[in-house]
Amino acid sequence: MARHRRWATVLAAALTAATLGLTGCSGPAGTDGDGGNGAQGADPDAPMVLTTFTVLADIARNVAGEHLRVESITKVGAEIHGYEPTPRDVAKASEADLILDNGLNLELWFEQFSDQAGVPHVVVSEGVEVLDITGDAYAGLPNPHAWMSPQNVQSYVDTMVASFSDLAPEHAVDFAANGEDYKAQLQQVQDDLVEDLAHLPEQQRALVTCEGAFSYLARDAGLEERYIWPVNAEQQATPQQIADTIEFVRDQDVPAVFCESTVSDAPMQQVVAATDAVYGGTLYVDSLSEPDGPVPTYLDLIRHDADTIVTGLTGQAG
Repeated sequence: MARHRRWATVLAAALTAATLGLTGCSGPAGTDGDGGNGAQGADPDAPMVLTTFTVLADIARNVAGEHLRVESITKVGAEIHGYEPTPRDVAKASEADLILDNGLNLELWFEQFSDQAGVPHVVVSEGVEVLDITGDAYAGLPNPHAWMSPQNVQSYVDTMVASFSDLAPEHAVDFAANGEDYKAQLQQVQDDLVEDLAHLPEQQRALVTCEGAFSYLARDAGLEERYIWPVNAEQQATPQQIADTIEFVRDQDVPAVFCESTVSDAPMQQVVAATDAVYGGTLYVDSLSEPDGPVPTYLDLIRHDADTIVTGLTGQAG
């Protein structure tokens, strides 16, 4: 109930601000320290596409080119599962022409947000082959991190091309061409990922992370996935989850373990302290980095994660 009360307060404040025209007082969209998520290189009068997180925004910009403004609701480094929209977010969404969300229960806050914004939205994961979460209370639910497979993102691109062509049909040819060019880059990254990870010895083909966000990448690369908690970073790792992970790492003699950029690595550091594994590094999933960081684009994110995993599992980390 407390969550619903917070929502009522947020929505009331947003609608009041929009009515009074106060949202324009805080500066242009994308200039309030949002980590580079503002529209880049687009006509300022172009239709506005809003995405739920920075990864989708980067993919969308590659399809939209200069014909659409693309912004992310959440900032760089945001934890997307349990995000709580601000009045500014709701006001910005009400001015958008289209909102893109991942779906698959990733954005638990989005349904009510979208209903209140009253803007058309498209679920970009429609059409991908969904993997279910295994184990724990979330067993059988869809794993939401489908974008961690570049092959799946090609399907995201097709969905965006169709949606953008409906939004701005005069640019449909350009959207299609941009989409095909980006899909070729995605395929190359996919091929490189599989090739790099294919060289790992059988006994080193276990990917141990804080959150179960790598099911799609592990599937593509032929890795066994193990994690401390399945999907929701709002919930703290339990002693039993940590103990189970320690046992697996010991039994499999896993050389390195990893954690995601948007959550604390403290639980995984307990695993490192109790085993012979080293901490292999930070992986990126739910958010890009700042432009001068290690993963300013989605393609950089996949390359970074693949390199970090290979380095760790081949004993070169630490």
